[in-house]
Amino acid sequence: MPMIKLGPIDLIPPGEGRAFRIGGEDVAVFRTRTGALYGVQATCPHRGAPLADGIMGGGRVVCALHSLIFDLTDGRCVSAAACGDLRTYPVTVGPEGEVQIALEAGRSTEAA
Repeated sequence: MPMIKLGPIDLIPPGEGRAFRIGGEDVAVFRTRTGALYGVQATCPHRGAPLADGIMGGGRVVCALHSLIFDLTDGRCVSAAACGDLRTYPVTVGPEGEVQIALEAGRSTEAA
């Protein structure tokens, strides 16, 4: 599956997320304090809040609007059965230190 370069890893500080628009698709990429990367859809399925603005920790992100919690490894909503899950995308760091994402939805991968 082709990988799309998003820019240098330093665009995403450890412990934070950033939103990217790729073609017509909005994605959010999160970087843990240990260096793992996760890619998910950019908006919460509940009310469309921007997930990159949420609080991230422990492999999860908390939606800033209604405090719903999503597991970044598989996109599963772990706080409310009525909320849909997130689409996830494979994310890696390329040989030149650039963040790369594949837009075909699937299970996220961690980069060291």
